[in-house]
Amino acid sequence: MPEIVISAREASLSTGLSVRRILPFRQRRMVGPFIFMDHAGPVDLLPKQISDLDVLPHPHIGLSTVTYLLGGQVTHRDGLGVEQIIKPGEVNWMTAGRGISHSERFEDPNFLTQNALEMLQTWVALPEEFEECAPSFDNYKAEQLPVYTDKGIWMRLIAGDAYGLIGNVSTHSPLFYLHVKLDKDAKLELPRGHAERGVYIAEGTLEHGAQRYGRGQMLVFGRTEDPTLTAREDSTIMLLGGEPLGERFIWWNFVSSRKDRIEQAKADWEQGRIVLPPNDNDEFVPLPDTKSRPASGGTPAPEPLS
Repeated sequence: MPEIVISAREASLSTGLSVRRILPFRQRRMVGPFIFMDHAGPVDLLPKQISDLDVLPHPHIGLSTVTYLLGGQVTHRDGLGVEQIIKPGEVNWMTAGRGISHSERFEDPNFLTQNALEMLQTWVALPEEFEECAPSFDNYKAEQLPVYTDKGIWMRLIAGDAYGLIGNVSTHSPLFYLHVKLDKDAKLELPRGHAERGVYIAEGTLEHGAQRYGRGQMLVFGRTEDPTLTAREDSTIMLLGGEPLGERFIWWNFVSSRKDRIEQAKADWEQGRIVLPPNDNDEFVPLPDTKSRPASGGTPAPEPLS
């Protein structure tokens, strides 16, 4: 049986973009080094103004953001001056380290009307020795990512290593992250050798034991379990996990092993020490009410942005 089953909750990233938020969850803050997961879309109906979907410039520390699209396209801009359009099957991997800001803009209405926007974003917490590293950004094209197929199974390794696949994406700790498509009645064993493993159902229905699980649920398994999942209809799932890093505090978009570092990040954003993207600096997301304490365990915090 899974250690826990997480049901996604609704959250809002912008005026026109709502998401299903899976991590962090009160009873399960992380799966391996993954401390955040959002699933946006598919967005079939556009708002009156496409700019209502935009996520304005906002800051991060102590983590890597990992953006992966199932449909549509997004323009990323960050404080390093990077401007990168990401398309389905590609990976945007931005390491915040000591601090970076970025925005996500939806600027091609023709593309969106032809391909419904569907986006997954995860945050990977950094090991303590990398929490203050220099910010960086990399885009990986679909053809750079290993793909494996078997009867009724297609999978792309987004990052890390699993099922004998080794990724080209540069990471800071042992992990795995895969996009998997299963035909009806296909069976899948989870990758072994990882301490914590999560199965997020983006679309479809999976069966484990006598229990069925559906869209928007994540099943979390430990190292000692070797579950086999059966697709009861054509399904799209995301597999992720790896080695845990120890306790992390999360407040808004800041992640750290130290509470005082989050307090410093608040002041840095409020006082302009985390620079805005040079090609997207006319507006930004202000710091939320600073009376909220850094989140740990059940302590509430402002909703994170992607």
